[in-house]
Amino acid sequence: MIIVMKAGAVKKDKDEVLRRIKELGYTSHVIHGTTRDVIGAIGDERSKSALQALESLHGVENVVPILQPYKLASLEVKKESSVVRISENVVIGGPQIVIMAGPCAVESEEQIIETACAVKKAGAHILRGGAFKPRTSPYSFQGLEEEGLKLLAKARDLTGLPFITEVINPETAEMVAAYADILQIGARNSQNFALLKKVGQLGKPVLLKRGMAMTIQELLMSAEYIMSEGNQSVILCERGIRTFETATRNTLDLSAIPVLKGKTHLPVVIDPSHGTGNHHYVAPMSYAAVAAGADGLIVEVHPDPPNAPCDGPSQLDYAAFDALLADVRAIEAVRSNPR
Repeated sequence: MIIVMKAGAVKKDKDEVLRRIKELGYTSHVIHGTTRDVIGAIGDERSKSALQALESLHGVENVVPILQPYKLASLEVKKESSVVRISENVVIGGPQIVIMAGPCAVESEEQIIETACAVKKAGAHILRGGAFKPRTSPYSFQGLEEEGLKLLAKARDLTGLPFITEVINPETAEMVAAYADILQIGARNSQNFALLKKVGQLGKPVLLKRGMAMTIQELLMSAEYIMSEGNQSVILCERGIRTFETATRNTLDLSAIPVLKGKTHLPVVIDPSHGTGNHHYVAPMSYAAVAAGADGLIVEVHPDPPNAPCDGPSQLDYAAFDALLADVRAIEAVRSNPR
């Protein structure tokens, strides 16, 4: 159920609603809107009639049942799009297309700092880089772990770019959160519910990637795990799903953008690098994603893709990334000023 507060409801009114929700055995989540606040009450729906009685409280406009199984992520809870603030100057979900860029994996201080400077010069807003790498093969490069986090932090200090990196298990989540600005949940962990709950408790923005065989509803239910722990700063990421097609690594589901926009208030980012696995297709998929309404892109960029220890075929070099951003900005301008 959601309790919709009246426009101009005072703190005393909200506090009384929160007190009553707790008294009834529900967990409350306050969602701030542009004109009024909404309070979600999550718990056993068998006693929802008791929640309905809250409609009589001062400052409450109405009490509405949520029909979707994903309660907090649903447009029923919040009609306007959510904006996730990453830093003082970077927000995801606003009018600007946010670009996250950097190597698949942090390899050395020289590599990550050089790349950070290059992507910032091109116009990226956020640095990406893997310190912990969950790989299909146990013999593949697994990342520099905490040393990689320290190098990402150094690159942030030198360039001013906040950074995103992947969390792979609950045991290291707090350590990653101590360094990173955004916590990434990769496709392989998108239904690791213990990890989702953990990052929901850490208070850092989370980018949640869609699993390779995950439906849209399952993606939103995973987001719900994070949000139900009190973290509303969730960004959804379409990164390709597994189909019978073998011409690309995955099948990038661009239809997920309008579908998600019709179901959730959370921002949506597209990963064309993992979505295709081929640097030749990254630019056209990026253009299509922006035209379709994506809030941002996360793109792999490397100083020397042929010699990268992982994901070499999907990573752009600096020149290709420069060209990509120039065209993305042109499409963004058209999207912002339709005829």
